[in-house]
Amino acid sequence: MNQVRSVRRAIRILEAFREGPSLTVTELSRALKLPKSSVYELVSTLAAEGLVKKEDSSNRYRLGLRLVELARAANHELEVHQVARPLIEKLRDEFNETVQLTVLDGEEILYVDGCESSRQLRTFFQFGDRAPLYCTALGKAILANLPSGQIERYLRRRGLKAFTPGTLTEPAALRHDLRRTAARGYSVDDMEHEEDVRCVAAPIRDREGRAFAALSVSGPAHRLKPARDAEIARRVMAAAEQISRRLGYQPGKGGARTRT
Repeated sequence: MNQVRSVRRAIRILEAFREGPSLTVTELSRALKLPKSSVYELVSTLAAEGLVKKEDSSNRYRLGLRLVELARAANHELEVHQVARPLIEKLRDEFNETVQLTVLDGEEILYVDGCESSRQLRTFFQFGDRAPLYCTALGKAILANLPSGQIERYLRRRGLKAFTPGTLTEPAALRHDLRRTAARGYSVDDMEHEEDVRCVAAPIRDREGRAFAALSVSGPAHRLKPARDAEIARRVMAAAEQISRRLGYQPGKGGARTRT
């Protein structure tokens, strides 16, 4: 209960900055009717996490840049969802297979939209589900387009657990797959995350050219055979590029971030 109360108080502190761009601990204490010692402790924790920042020349605090990053991520998710929906439905109708939209969230993908196939045998997903980057087509479409240093840090931190016999659990094999993905513009999950399920995905880019989301077509392996990868990839990449352009991405003007 104490932890829940502390979280609620921290949220109230952040909300208090609606009344002014900078506030002291005394002003926050008075506005929230909380003891100064409690406010100071919470503000210090928020400052350590970058959610608020203490002004150098005074004892006043203002909102931190970390909140700007979080707001940008939330706006990306909302905007891509709105822009992508018609193209998601069009892809689903074209192939009558499940189409999924995910965004990068930390070191995982988060499922934010999609349409399921009308076939009895089809792939399923739940909004709000998460999955690893390294063994899903949606995740690899994003991972392959991150700077190489970021990829290496991810590989050092993340154990490559096997979900199926097809999961790439050796870093060298995954690096090779990511290089192929970056070169051709699409990724393939060949029964790497779920047995008997294949998926083809392409990255979605923001205004700065960063891959922050991905779009895919997935289905049973006996229908999405390797011979169909190029055909499906052309349509998925075209849809992903349309979404990217509608989000402000302009190839050649700021362009895609390359792996360096």
